Amino acid sequence: MGVLPQPGGWVVVGGVPPAKRGGVPPPAEGWGRVGAARRRRNGAAPGNGPHPSGCVSARRSRNGAAPGNAQNRRERGSASLEFLGVLPILLLIALAGIQLGLVAYTASQAGTAARTAARMAAKHDPPVSGEAAGLDAVSDWLRPGTQIQITTVGGDAVKATATIKIPSVIPGVDVFDPVSRSATMPKEDTTP
Repeated sequence: MGVLPQPGGWVVVGGVPPAKRGGVPPPAEGWGRVGAARRRRNGAAPGNGPHPSGCVSARRSRNGAAPGNAQNRRERGSASLEFLGVLPILLLIALAGIQLGLVAYTASQAGTAARTAARMAAKHDPPVSGEAAGLDAVSDWLRPGTQIQITTVGGDAVKATATIKIPSVIPGVDVFDPVSRSATMPKEDTTP
């Protein structure tokens, strides 16, 4: 389809004449399918104004300003600045979440160490001491801050207490007290 300019007016070569499209003739090369859809999105469809090369751009920014407008240029970097303002808060929330996860993990490791130490100390002839078994049950990176104490309760039970220092996400800032967990196990019966 195309419209060709003639001395007496426009001649339509296939398609709808310009009068049916709002009276605005398309350019000599025709609107084209892809170009027409783009121009319709931008507000320059037939009937809305002359050919896009001669009309004011219909594209607008989010605030309604035309491209190149002073208001549009002033707001160009606002999203970056807003992100930079919120970034420290997001990092603080992330670090707090990681720290709380470390507290929970350390408490779990202390409970595991106490149970393992009490179980080993309650045996009649243990292959290793209760303290060594409790330390082996703790993750390698938590071992330096781990203490295990084993005491006898009455004459027939053993109590193990594991205390582990909670690591900090921010080095040098120790906010939390060490975690302590205890476990009591009955001594192994050795009567035949």
